[in-house]
Amino acid sequence: MHSYEKLLLENKAWAAEKVSDDPDYFNRLAHLQTPEFLWIGCSDSRVPSNEITGTQPGEIFVHRNVANLVINTDVNLLSVLDYAVNHLKVKHVIVCGHYGCGGIKASLTKTDFNQVLNMWLRNIKDVIRIHREELDTIKDEEAKVDRLVELNVQEQVMNLAKTSIIQRAWKREQRPHLHGWVYGLKDGIIKPVFEMQAGTHIDSLYEYDEL
Repeated sequence: MHSYEKLLLENKAWAAEKVSDDPDYFNRLAHLQTPEFLWIGCSDSRVPSNEITGTQPGEIFVHRNVANLVINTDVNLLSVLDYAVNHLKVKHVIVCGHYGCGGIKASLTKTDFNQVLNMWLRNIKDVIRIHREELDTIKDEEAKVDRLVELNVQEQVMNLAKTSIIQRAWKREQRPHLHGWVYGLKDGIIKPVFEMQAGTHIDSLYEYDEL
């Protein structure tokens, strides 16, 4: 049996178990999606948003990419954000990184990862440049990576606040609140590291008029 075929078998077993426990489970999901949260997380397979938060399908709208970045030219991310904020009316947007992130570790090196990944990781290198003074004081390599994970989450939350999507929703509906979290692979605990309430003022350079 091929490895992917095992996934299909496991899927059938999972679906059968769900129906056995709750015969209306899939019918209910098919006709309802009212998540309160948008989760912007890392693509790392060890950080499944539903499992680590104890939520059910339909409760969290999810976008994932390498190192949970919010980039102002990423149409994929922005389309998810637009849909979540303006159509699903989410109340909270969570950027969740995780300690031990491979993308964060890679950004601290001078390794050439070829064009596309180099372009992506440069966004994290910008975070390093902004916070270089603090990071240079940390001599332990693992501690430096962990702190960069936290600082990266903080900057991605700030990037959310810089978008007209968020600012317009803040002005008109006083939502969503923005949260920066970090998940611990070693203990399974989520640590809140940064938060912005709806309507928070940022540098006026990034604020839009007449939204």
